[in-house]
Amino acid sequence: MASEETRTLKSTTNVSGNAGSSAASDSPVPTGEQTGKASTHAWTTRLLVLGIVLAALNLRPAITSLGALLEEVRDGLGMSGSVAGLLTSVPPLCFAVFGVMAPRLARRFGPAAVVCAGMVLITAGLLIRPYIGGTTGFLVGSALALMGIAVSNVLMPVIVKRWFPDRVGSMTGLYSMALALGTASAAAVTVPITDALGGSWRSGLAVWAALAAAAVLPWIALVRHREAPSGPEAAGEQRSRARGAEQAQPVLRITRSRTAWALAVFFGLQATAAYITMGWMAQIFRDAGVSAGTAGLLLAVTMVMGVPLAFVIPRVATRLPRQGPIVIALGVCGLAGYAGLYLAPAGGAWVWAVLLGIANCSFPLALTMVGMRARTGAGVAQLSAFAQSTGYLISIPGPLLVGVLYQHSGGWGLPIALMAGLMIPQMAVGVLAGRNRTVEDEAAR
Repeated sequence: MASEETRTLKSTTNVSGNAGSSAASDSPVPTGEQTGKASTHAWTTRLLVLGIVLAALNLRPAITSLGALLEEVRDGLGMSGSVAGLLTSVPPLCFAVFGVMAPRLARRFGPAAVVCAGMVLITAGLLIRPYIGGTTGFLVGSALALMGIAVSNVLMPVIVKRWFPDRVGSMTGLYSMALALGTASAAAVTVPITDALGGSWRSGLAVWAALAAAAVLPWIALVRHREAPSGPEAAGEQRSRARGAEQAQPVLRITRSRTAWALAVFFGLQATAAYITMGWMAQIFRDAGVSAGTAGLLLAVTMVMGVPLAFVIPRVATRLPRQGPIVIALGVCGLAGYAGLYLAPAGGAWVWAVLLGIANCSFPLALTMVGMRARTGAGVAQLSAFAQSTGYLISIPGPLLVGVLYQHSGGWGLPIALMAGLMIPQMAVGVLAGRNRTVEDEAAR
């Protein structure tokens, strides 16, 4: 819709320019009005980029800040290992349940309004979950924040495809980099912030609500700017054109697409690895004799690897007809990291953290493939919702199973073997998802 508006603006400018050159001797060209429109468009673009970056910064701190303080939260709320495993499974469950609602909400209210509401939910959830009381209350507050993250997760590729159709790789890289930066920052500084606030894990978790509140502001401005251009008649006409364009697009039976299924399973397996890492890796290092602060830094190293690579990998992926070689390279790094974590968790901790951080960059690759495996904005919205919702459903048992295996085996051997074993099918389906084809060709009816 916005890309159509951009094309309309460009065509209008060209027509005005041609008319002006042909009639220069008869009437002045309204260059002031054109300049004003161009500056307004540039301002909106800059605000949209800022909003995307701030939103992406808030898509993981709710999870990694908890991972850094999981032992303190378990002690404070009296959780067993199995219940803690359930807690680490809540993010993918919420992403699956609420993410599927995102396309319908976006059609009803617009993507910008839904992302804005998502940032509000993240702010509220992070603020109340440490103080609402008990394990149940903590889960409810977490679910509220994760609801906001879920809809924003799904709509980020949609927003990029719609507003930046010629820069899918670079914009996906930008928000993936911001997402990785937010993830790593929460892992690295949550423990020091908690210590600075008197050692209260509740304050250490609640402080991240401030970052989420800052992300609300640009999206409020974007929603207001889009909803008030030139009166109700213009807005109604614009909505009618949008509905007509949407109805003209082919209806997709997304479940008929083998590419969609391959991408969904790939997304689910990489999400399983990511949430096991975010929820448990700091604890693995702590059980190996590493201090809490250093374990948090190691988790941060794993997450921060996504900052440069999340910008590079999508740009490289969009230049390749097939993304299978990237999938294989990331999977090999993951297998090497798990082997090191099993054999010498403390001795080579920094190396294993780097290798697993590289492997976790399957996430920006998956998001890039969502934008590449569909031709239209509607196709991207459907594919994003299907791949992410199905993928997160697939990922739910992983963190929970790790907690159960850890509690009943008394060590990390079996959980790490599980993580390494899941990397093999992840590589296989990733190669299938990386083939050069689109879901419209496979699922249109």
